[in-house]
Amino acid sequence: MQLLVFAGSTRQLSFNRRLAAVAAQIGREMGATVSHIELRDFDIPMYNADLETRGTPIDVLRLKQLMFEHPAWIICSPEYNGSYTALLKNTIDWVSSPIKADPQWHDGLRSFRGKVVGMLSASNGALGGLRSQSHLAPLLLNSQCWLAPKAFAVARAADAFDAGGALIDKGQYNNVRAVVEQVLWAAHRVENRIE
Repeated sequence: MQLLVFAGSTRQLSFNRRLAAVAAQIGREMGATVSHIELRDFDIPMYNADLETRGTPIDVLRLKQLMFEHPAWIICSPEYNGSYTALLKNTIDWVSSPIKADPQWHDGLRSFRGKVVGMLSASNGALGGLRSQSHLAPLLLNSQCWLAPKAFAVARAADAFDAGGALIDKGQYNNVRAVVEQVLWAAHRVENRIE
């Protein structure tokens, strides 16, 4: 199973980038082929339909293809002002935008439809970013993704990781593992149409 893992943050010391690294390692240990990407490695401007008429940026096309190729995703969503980040929304807006003249990408939901997505988040607050997940879920469902019932938020994130980026608390680690496990399990069944 091919698993795509990314965080909706580019901050150097981002809790969610650390959490994405944990999830990616868990996926590898479970036998998945993991693509752990950093959104900062993609040169994607703020979405603007006028800009789009001049041509879809090459890194948007690269991300469309990457997301299309992976049946299973883990998104680690930071919480800014009680919701997901502008970076994450901008990424989804670009990837879901149809390219009308392109026979492959005229369907804006091609990269999203049928993907099994697990949500994780980490925040220094008591809720761990749960509010960002509550806003992200309808966006993913509207994009025709399958949303894993299990999700997890790492609270008090400043104290949750050791110096090497691993989760200190075994219970938190097990909850993250449960999300990854469910996503891989469900993606296998969706891909093979097993009911």
